[in-house]
Amino acid sequence: MSDLQEEGKNAIHAPMSPASVEIHPEDTQLEENEERAVIDPTSREDPRFKELVKVLIDWINDVLVEERIIVKQLEEDLYDGQVLQKLLEKLADCKLNVAEVTQSEIGQKQKLQAVLEAVQDLLRPHGRVLQWTVDSIHGKSLVAILHLLVALATHFRAPIHLPEHVSVQVVVVRKREGMLHSSHVTEELTTTTEMMMGRFERDAFDTLFDHAPDKLSVVKQSLITFVNKHLNKLNLEVTELETQFADGVYLVLLMGLLEDYFVPLHNFYLTPDSFPQKVHNVSFAFELMLDGGLKKPKARPEDVVNLDLKSTLRVLYNLFTKYKHLE
Repeated sequence: MSDLQEEGKNAIHAPMSPASVEIHPEDTQLEENEERAVIDPTSREDPRFKELVKVLIDWINDVLVEERIIVKQLEEDLYDGQVLQKLLEKLADCKLNVAEVTQSEIGQKQKLQAVLEAVQDLLRPHGRVLQWTVDSIHGKSLVAILHLLVALATHFRAPIHLPEHVSVQVVVVRKREGMLHSSHVTEELTTTTEMMMGRFERDAFDTLFDHAPDKLSVVKQSLITFVNKHLNKLNLEVTELETQFADGVYLVLLMGLLEDYFVPLHNFYLTPDSFPQKVHNVSFAFELMLDGGLKKPKARPEDVVNLDLKSTLRVLYNLFTKYKHLE
């Protein structure tokens, strides 16, 4: 009975505080009207959330490998602006006019302000509400840091695959009149690859996928027949469009066959074993297409590598349209 009374008293005094969420002491040390966003522990354990964090950490470390910078934890390593400065300078191939090392909180925030202003100038959001601030990044808000990194990765078309539709439950803690109040909100960190990376205007393949999926197999078979007509000359055969073109090797070889030239093996990876190597191959094939007078493919190399069937079909149909009459 006493336990029940104690529980009831707690509910009265903290009517908006969710009992299921563990809030650390540092997240409750707020000034009046200040707020802090805390990711629900359940969301932190979500495999897709963990994958997003890992992909972004690996990407940052790959970009900054020559700087001998190793990021292990986003909140602890990015909040002061030092790593963000190096990351932006590397991605944008620029030099920011900021102090190299800043120990004081004021110095860190000034540096962070300069870095985030440079980010905003690059992203040119056209009125879009930015989902991060100097205070949220410096306050080690993982949600804000992830929003920023996803925006940078998509703007610079990073050769990574961001998991789609990643959302987290966030507890927003606010201090009003000396009392802490909390509420739940859902933060969408990623959407679809097409939406994040920016998509081209709708074309026949959008219509095909949306309204005539039954005809998709006919189109795929026509393209398989077309590519095999040429790849068979090298004793190669394709049965699965979405997988067998994903490493770019067949695309490069196909361009050589269609344009009747030998592609030097040092120009591409014949047996690519990493995502960047596959992206290199597909990008190189795209360059060969442009050299052959074709329009720029309505697809990103990263999408082809990520087994996006629609992107692969667009590229192959582009070739089919020009070279279908070749014997």
